[in-house]
Amino acid sequence: MTTSPSLDQLHPQFEKAGQEHVFRFWEDLSSEDQARLLQRASEVDLQEVALLVETHVKGGGAHEQGFDNLEPAPFIPLPEQGGDAASWQEAEAVGAEALRAGRVAAFTVAGGQGTRLGYDGPKGTFPVTPVTQKTLFQVFAEKIARSAERFGAEIHWFILTSEINNDATVAAFKENNFFGLESDRVHFIVQGLVPAVDQDGKILMADRSTIAMTPDGHGGSLRALVRSGATALMAEKGIDCISYFQVDNPLIPCLDPAFIGFHILGKSECSSKMIPKAYPLEKVGHFCLQGGKTVVIEYSDLPEEKQQETLADGSLRFVSGSVAIHVFDRAFIERVGGGSDAKLPFHRADKKIPFVNEQGEIVKPESPNGIKFEMFVFDALPLAENPVIIEGARSENFSPVKNAEGVDSPQTCKEDQLRQYTAWLKAAGKNLASDETGLPEICFEISPRFAADKQDFVAQWEKLDPKPEIKDGVVLG
Repeated sequence: MTTSPSLDQLHPQFEKAGQEHVFRFWEDLSSEDQARLLQRASEVDLQEVALLVETHVKGGGAHEQGFDNLEPAPFIPLPEQGGDAASWQEAEAVGAEALRAGRVAAFTVAGGQGTRLGYDGPKGTFPVTPVTQKTLFQVFAEKIARSAERFGAEIHWFILTSEINNDATVAAFKENNFFGLESDRVHFIVQGLVPAVDQDGKILMADRSTIAMTPDGHGGSLRALVRSGATALMAEKGIDCISYFQVDNPLIPCLDPAFIGFHILGKSECSSKMIPKAYPLEKVGHFCLQGGKTVVIEYSDLPEEKQQETLADGSLRFVSGSVAIHVFDRAFIERVGGGSDAKLPFHRADKKIPFVNEQGEIVKPESPNGIKFEMFVFDALPLAENPVIIEGARSENFSPVKNAEGVDSPQTCKEDQLRQYTAWLKAAGKNLASDETGLPEICFEISPRFAADKQDFVAQWEKLDPKPEIKDGVVLG
């Protein structure tokens, strides 16, 4: 039986760390508030906080290299872009075999709310498909179910939630009978939190009894897998490849055989899929080589002249966009997310963070007053052995739902899904009328339960006799 933490245990630790103000209003708190504060305080890693303050507050941040020696990272091009078709076929076969053997799990980072979409709820419960309005979670669940059926495999799905949306996410799955998946193959993990601090490195209090905690970033998902026991479960199930993607991207092939195959053939610990940038200043990270290591440089960090630099033929030099599509080796996650020295670095973000002052009054600052710490998942690349980057077609991999209107909105995502369906039909020998961008004149839908990707669709379409009429409002599958 676990003993609840006590003030006598925790106060000396916080006092020694110079953070004793966390208990400043102890005597004024109700017994319930005292218990809540003790529980949260017991979860704070004071050694980690001290290191973060020393490095990112007092030390001015971790050392950042310049960009003089930056080179574009090499990648494996698609066959239609000059890549070797035989290599892609081999990778497809190797990945398919890994899926059949049950070696691969899906992992979705889904800790966000739909706030920017004007939606009150976990982003994964946001409806996205053109006709039936299936949610993001349902789209992924059906793709995973179809892959399990296609490869005759038991596929586990790990979902990273947050304290804010975990209960609502789990409830959505239960209400929908896990979207047809076996419940014991769907695993929820809650994202880790780190205290926010002020400009002097003191932990901020959101109110008299609440430490201001903030998510540890998508990079924290790797240590969450370890701390939750998920990687131990993976090992027990024979899973050694983890297909990572974010919740806002319904076009993603959740379990891409070729991508998985290249990862395995390359003996890679961390592989990534690049999408060629749509235009020079597109707001995506850039896959680069720096000091002999593969890295991702954020668009906000890379000088604009570098982002716009061209080759002799006029094409972009730094063309490889990072869109958070990865395959990880389980043992690598155990290493970088566990207790080894090879850990993802934290980054500093200066934010406006409401806090309680010495008088116990809540202050809502008008300018940045606090510091949040977060990890980025792409920082795993320079820590990995044999990182592999392959090219992915934007039309088959990436159309996120981020904004209520404009770029990366529900409307643009709906149109991209329709373009994808139309391209799949064309690949199967069925042409639909469409505009110059490939957008069809009708609105229809191909269910992920029918086909998980283009190759799967072509094979499934061939089996249909008679072939259905594709008309406005039809749902195939």
